[in-house]
Formats: sequence, structure tokens, C-alpha cells
Amino acid sequence: MKALITGGAGFIGSHLTELLLAQGHGVTIVDNLVTGQAENLRHLQDNPRLEVYNDTVLNETLVNSLVPRHDVVFHLAAAVGVRWIIENPLLSIHTNIRATEVVLEAAAPHGTPVLVASTSEVYGKNEKESLSEDDDSIIGSTQITRWLYANTKATDEFLSLAYHRDRSLPVTIVRFFNTVGPRQTGRYGMVVPRFVRQALLGEPITVHGDGTQTRCFTDVRDTVRAITELIQLPSASGEVFNIGNPREISIHGLAELIVAMTGSNSEVQLVPYTDAYPAGFEDMRRRVPNVDKLRRHLGWAPSIPLEENLARIVDHMRSELTVAVP
Repeated sequence: MKALITGGAGFIGSHLTELLLAQGHGVTIVDNLVTGQAENLRHLQDNPRLEVYNDTVLNETLVNSLVPRHDVVFHLAAAVGVRWIIENPLLSIHTNIRATEVVLEAAAPHGTPVLVASTSEVYGKNEKESLSEDDDSIIGSTQITRWLYANTKATDEFLSLAYHRDRSLPVTIVRFFNTVGPRQTGRYGMVVPRFVRQALLGEPITVHGDGTQTRCFTDVRDTVRAITELIQLPSASGEVFNIGNPREISIHGLAELIVAMTGSNSEVQLVPYTDAYPAGFEDMRRRVPNVDKLRRHLGWAPSIPLEENLARIVDHMRSELTVAVP
């Protein structure tokens, strides 16, 4: 199999690339390195089955030339991270919506299977105990910039399903629930790498809000395994899947767990949202995935323990910080 990955130099994309190459597949990446990093692929750069284009998915000529040469497309390229979205609203809209349209347009004439990465953000403020794929989206006001991301990714889903229905394009949509692991950056508001870095440096661990809000964290190894299996599964075409580990933990509890695992002397410090984000931010109290549908199709669901994942993240970041010391 030869796979085209948009956003392949990003956190999830680089782990997907790693897995596909290990399985003996060929991989082509298109990434403009705005939020992705060349460093994520450095350990793979000498693999003869890897080809990398430092370019944007909005380059229609490039995408149209690449898609026919590949068996599947993983469309991961997107504007990501709450902070980045809030600070770059126009670029985020253009990147998320138009890039998806470019990929779908290129794939449709050839019937090339496409997996489109979406997000649990599309559920918005829906705090149902366990969120299923057909549950309602409860999106906040358009004046709150944070919901821009949810709306653009929901539009991506509508586009994808329209191409499936109107042009019979094999499209599978996946909604990620806080995928974490080594190589993830905290630059754009991702909480786990930010907490781990603060703990290793002995800095205060800054918890936004009161810390009682809860989230579920998914090991990137579970995430990439799931999407490689889904894109090859005929029954997944035209479907939407949650990809997440249902275990729930408060953000304050996460901070305390990281302090314990790193042996840090860091104190947990509560920071009001107004001090942490520019205007246009709003949070939700909880978001838990129902993964029954994923389990029915694949026979399994993400289950790697958070502690195991955190240990790998801590080891990776500790080595990075050691290298960075002059």
C-alpha cells in the first residue's frame, strides 16, 4: 500500500508515518511545517519508502498530481490547538475547510479512499455522560472564537459525507479525543506536554480554570493503529468514528499525577482563563467518548493506560531537555 498523508510532519502524522513504514508501506507526506516539525521525521528521513513535500495542501496542482499515485489518503492537515485557532482565525478557517475540499476533489475522480481527521470539538458543549457519533453538537456563540475550530471541522465532516453520498467516494471520518504521546508540543495549548515540561523544569504547573474540568486522553499508538485499520475496512466508508480512551481524569488530577510521576517539586497553580487566553475562549466541563461503534467495527478500542503513555512522554521530554542544555 502507498499512503499519502497531509500534515504528516505533525504529531499524529509523524506517528502514523512511523507505523506505516514499519509495516512495509510507502508514505508520501505533504506538510508546510506551520504547526508540524521536520524534527518529527528526522529519524525516518533515510527510509527509501518515504517522500516528503514541504508544501501546503492548498497547492491544488501538487495534490492533484499526488493523489492518483496513492492507494489511500490520510487527511490530517489542519489548523490545530485552541491558542493557535484563537490567534489565527482567518487562516484557520481557510486551512481547515478549503484544504479538505482540495483533497476530496482530487480523490473523487479516482475513488481513492480518504480518511478525514475531525475532532471531539464538534460536540461543543454537549456534556452527555458518554458521547456517541450521532449525538447533537451544541456549539457556542459565533462571537466566541474558540468555537471556530468546531464549526470548521463540522463543515469538513459535512463535505466528506456529501462526497461519499453524491460521488460514491470512500470516506471515513474520525473524531480524535485528546490524542497524546511523545513529540507532541505544548506550544498551541496542548495540556499534557505543557504540564510535563513544567514539572521537569520545576516550574509551577499552571492549571487553567478551577481544574475540576475533566478530559479523556488517548495514546497516539492506539490512535494511529485505529485509523490504519479503518481506512482499509469497507464497512467504515461513509461512517464517523470516535477515537478515544473513555477513562476520565480531572485536569487538576492530571497535574498531580504528572508531579508524582516526574518526582517534581512543582506546585499546581490555578490560573483564570482570562489570564491564560486572549478574548474568545470558552471551556466545557467534560467530554467522554462512547467507543462502542469503533469496537463493533474493529473488535477493539483504545485502552493503553494513561500512566504508561505519560511515562513515555516524560522519558522523551526529559531526553529533549537534556540535549537542550548547553
